[in-house]
Amino acid sequence: MITNNTNLIAMELKQKFLHSGLLFLRVALGISIFLHGIPKMMGGVETWSYLGSSMSYFGITFAPAFWGFLAAFAETVGGVLLALGLFFRPAAILLAGNMTVALATHLFAGDNFMVYGHALDLLIVYISLIFIGAGEYSLDKKFFPKIA
Repeated sequence: MITNNTNLIAMELKQKFLHSGLLFLRVALGISIFLHGIPKMMGGVETWSYLGSSMSYFGITFAPAFWGFLAAFAETVGGVLLALGLFFRPAAILLAGNMTVALATHLFAGDNFMVYGHALDLLIVYISLIFIGAGEYSLDKKFFPKIA
């Protein structure tokens, strides 16, 4: 017969695995998206204007460099924040918005699933992370425990 103490130990171990898995996901995904964002951030106004022109699919045609910079910023800074688990939900919201625009750009271009699937997958992950939060092993948990 399993005792209450054994059940408690099993539950604690399960929680540690859960939060360790979330830590791994957060850090790996954060580094990956940061590495995607760096060339966009370093590309300057020409790159930002190109990226920002995707907002025209949403009827937004003014200031494409601003929107492109915002996309590059979301990936670069958002990736770091995601990895650290700091301001996690706002970073995940920015990244989900970025992937929404990326997905729409591919869909409006008539691309097939093999092309737009990456943006869709990341959108699903970011939306899920908004609900899940940064987890126990995060800077949000350390500095903002009531909302982490």
